[in-house]
Amino acid sequence: MFWKNKHVLVTGGTGFIGSFVVEKLVKLGASVSVLDMMRDGKVKNIGYLKDTARFIKGDCTDRETAREACKNQDIIMNLAAHVGGIEYNRFHQATMFRDNILIASTMLEAARIEHVERFLVVSSACVYPHDARIPTPESEGQRGEPEPTNGGYGWAKRMAEKLGMYYADEFGMKVGIVRPYNAYGPRDHFDPSSSHVIPALIKRVMDGEDPVIVWGSGKQTRAFLFVEDFAEGLIRAIEKYPVPDPVNIGTDEEITIQELVHKILRISGSKAKAVFDTAKPDGSPRRNCDNTKAKEKIRFQAAMTLDEGLRKTINWYKSRCA
Repeated sequence: MFWKNKHVLVTGGTGFIGSFVVEKLVKLGASVSVLDMMRDGKVKNIGYLKDTARFIKGDCTDRETAREACKNQDIIMNLAAHVGGIEYNRFHQATMFRDNILIASTMLEAARIEHVERFLVVSSACVYPHDARIPTPESEGQRGEPEPTNGGYGWAKRMAEKLGMYYADEFGMKVGIVRPYNAYGPRDHFDPSSSHVIPALIKRVMDGEDPVIVWGSGKQTRAFLFVEDFAEGLIRAIEKYPVPDPVNIGTDEEITIQELVHKILRISGSKAKAVFDTAKPDGSPRRNCDNTKAKEKIRFQAAMTLDEGLRKTINWYKSRCA
């Protein structure tokens, strides 16, 4: 088995996505270390693994911290990122660019110095231009400019990809690159000021908002990837395709935001009305990826349907946050 006794460092490993990756790696028999800020002083989400995994409280942008964390590791999965929703990203473009490129460059250099064999660059669908072909093939990722509302974040992720490619070429590192699409699920960030669309809507619906005001026309489409599928895709990518050749990680199930809002209202049992504020931006008119390469290179295909994933997420929110 590939992962048995492999020493794996997961940055951002106590967060939304990272915590699911850590859980899966532990089950696969890996020796897992986690580098995370852990700002609340606690190992959130996966505290029950504190005697199984090694937790390092530290900043991924600090060179000495990063280098120490990378010592004696076989694989680095760099999930640490500064993320936010469309409103936050629009008004913090410099911050998003600066923080995310610094995380990527610091961790790649630390991995190089410590002779880490494999490194996973976790990029984003935000690298794609506003007018990308739908479903979007990986070849669109270096054309034009990233969609403007996520420009700072999108450019940082493009630069992280390029840096990974150059490190592989110059230093012989095995670097994998993934471009995940919109994730959602239990443990997500539910604060509407910084969260993505699904957790923001769930919180507002569960808080009793009526009407539910939604940015944009509702006609824009997205494809949402359940967090456990997301984690599985990342793990398969660095195991099966440690090549600096980007791979989309997504689902074939595409839906309009209008349909999404009504699903959340129905599944949560809310009788609220939905109102779409067309004075606010839609973001990309469509966003869905071509998953052909993922199926061929890493044998990945999303397993969770949107209805079932929303049900699991809403039930988790009710049990923990409502």
